[in-house]
Amino acid sequence: MEIFERLAANDYEQLIFCYEAATGLRAIICIHDTTLGPALGGLRIWDYQTEAEAVEDVLRLARGMTYKNAAAGLNLGGGKAVIMGDPKKIKSRELFHAFARYVNTLHGRYITAQDMNTTQEDMNHIHEETDYVVGLPEKSGDPSPITAFGVFRGILAAVKEVFGSEDLNSKVVAVQGLGAVGYKLCRHLHEAGAKLIVADRSSEKAEAAVKEFDAIAVSPDEIYSVECDVFAPCAKGAVINEHTIDRLRCKVVAGAANNQLADSSFGDRLMEKGILYVPDYVINAGGVINVYEEIHGYNLENAMGKAAAIYDNVQQVIELAKRGNISTSRAADRMAEERIRAKKQ
Repeated sequence: MEIFERLAANDYEQLIFCYEAATGLRAIICIHDTTLGPALGGLRIWDYQTEAEAVEDVLRLARGMTYKNAAAGLNLGGGKAVIMGDPKKIKSRELFHAFARYVNTLHGRYITAQDMNTTQEDMNHIHEETDYVVGLPEKSGDPSPITAFGVFRGILAAVKEVFGSEDLNSKVVAVQGLGAVGYKLCRHLHEAGAKLIVADRSSEKAEAAVKEFDAIAVSPDEIYSVECDVFAPCAKGAVINEHTIDRLRCKVVAGAANNQLADSSFGDRLMEKGILYVPDYVINAGGVINVYEEIHGYNLENAMGKAAAIYDNVQQVIELAKRGNISTSRAADRMAEERIRAKKQ
């Protein structure tokens, strides 16, 4: 499919290619939709194998941010940015300055933030050249604690729906990925009485979870097959796919990872299998809620309160799915699309 056909297929507004020879910058900024407000979405650095792979990733992520922001009730549109290259080799203050200058040319249509392989220090470098950046250390800071708290609240709502009570005592939660969000989620779950099964590519992280949370560690591949009440993907995307869906032995899929479904059909298949799926962009919205507060003058108490309300958003999606006899993934899309449609009228 040609690029303009790809943009038209899902109503993208803008795709910007950014290049600077002196710093080696090769970046792509995508603005999906600004109906509800400026497009906000993080900047990730990844060593993409091809330019086409980078384009596909930024398109997919930007559209996901539109739905995430709309479903969270935020007055923000959706966007994303990627820088091509090995983050261990290409990072420099000058590189981020060059990227920031491109962000400035959009005059606030796109606001950037921290994402995969970028840090708060990187955001500080970007802020030296543009004001269109959030998640700064002296303001909202690291979004992972709020994200983890929001995911925890969403899991409580899902557990209540499936088991009749949000009590996590004796419930088994399998957490895939022990990064900044996954590890903090484990802490919330452990304190609430859940029994944890964990997996991570880093044996050190897995061992730390075993020691701190009395968790059981399994291999990254084995985590799909463990018997549990909740499977919480907190690592890479597309983990619910043709190779994994029939291995799941859980009643709930609810975690922090973005784009957990390989495609939308897997939301329907989870429904058919009797597994409640909590759409990722609904449950993991705590991070964007946190940085949204920064735009209006950061207040931690307000951010925590809005992240706690993810519980209510999850309940709303579940009720909409039941009324329409549709999957929760389709219900979440409908909820976000209706909010955007109402704004356009």
